[in-house]
Amino acid sequence: MATEPEQSVVVDELAEVRRRLDVGLAHIEGRLAVQTLRDDQNDKDLADLVARVSALEHTRWPLPSVAALTALGALAVTLWQAIGR
Repeated sequence: MATEPEQSVVVDELAEVRRRLDVGLAHIEGRLAVQTLRDDQNDKDLADLVARVSALEHTRWPLPSVAALTALGALAVTLWQAIGR
């Protein structure tokens, strides 16, 4: 008869361990779901950022060309002044 109370305690402890394991696994699954959502959002944000950078690159002024045009303009003004005097 001494084994029955011990078996009951073991069964109760195993049930408690199983419950804690189930709760822990549910907690881990929840955190993984949140991480998956964050990863998806980060992927979307990265794609948006890449699109914005590409748009900025396409609309920026080509500075070497602007510098060359400015230099040609300055040369033309200098020649005009030199010829006009």
